[in-house]
Order: sequence, then C-alpha cells, then structure tokens
Amino acid sequence: MAATEEDPKKALGLRLAHVGINGGTPENAEKITKQLGTLLGLGTTELAPSYFVDTYIEIMKGAGRGEKGHIGFHVDDIDAAQKWFEDRGFEFNEESRAKFPDGSTHLIYFKDEIGGFSIHLTVDE
Repeated sequence: MAATEEDPKKALGLRLAHVGINGGTPENAEKITKQLGTLLGLGTTELAPSYFVDTYIEIMKGAGRGEKGHIGFHVDDIDAAQKWFEDRGFEFNEESRAKFPDGSTHLIYFKDEIGGFSIHLTVDE
C-alpha cells in the first residue's frame, strides 16, 4: 500500500466477517457444516438459505454467489466504504444491495469476482 493511501482497517473498520462456501445441495451443505463444526469445535446454526459455523463460515445450501463461494468483509459504514472503494476504481453490483427496514444498507457485493469468490461488504458482525 502506498504511503499516501489510507489503511482501510483504520479508515473503514475493515475486517473479515465470514467466508462463504457453495455447498451445492442442502445435504452436502449440512455435511460440510458438520465436518467444519467438528474440526473447529464450534457450534452451528441453520438458516433458510445456509448454515453457519459460528459466525466464521457460511455454507450455502445451493449454488450461492460466486463460482466457489463468497467472502464477506465487515465495515463500520457501508456508504463510506463504498465511496472509498469506488474512488479506487472498484464497482459494485447495485442489484445485490440489501437494506435494513430503516432503508440503510447492510450488505452489497462488488461487481467482479476474485479467484471464483464474490466479495461483499456488510455492517453485520
């Protein structure tokens, strides 16, 4: 990182929120979840579209976004983070924007995948 650039960890509160794995089928997603939960000694949770191993790993019951899955990054302020990334030439998929009931954004994906993974920003922990 050039000395003139802001550190996104400090400027945006950027940190890894979770890694998403495309399980392909509900049965395979459940199997992966159990294996990772056992390996890491962490609890698991089932939601409608996915399973979680603690808050670290999301296993999608279907294909999910991204060829291989997705990576979520927490930021303190999505609007500020979006501007920060856009100022550096990155584009967002506006159709992916998910909002809270008050209209504020809680999640948005970047336009392009990296290494087969979709990348999103979230204010969720």
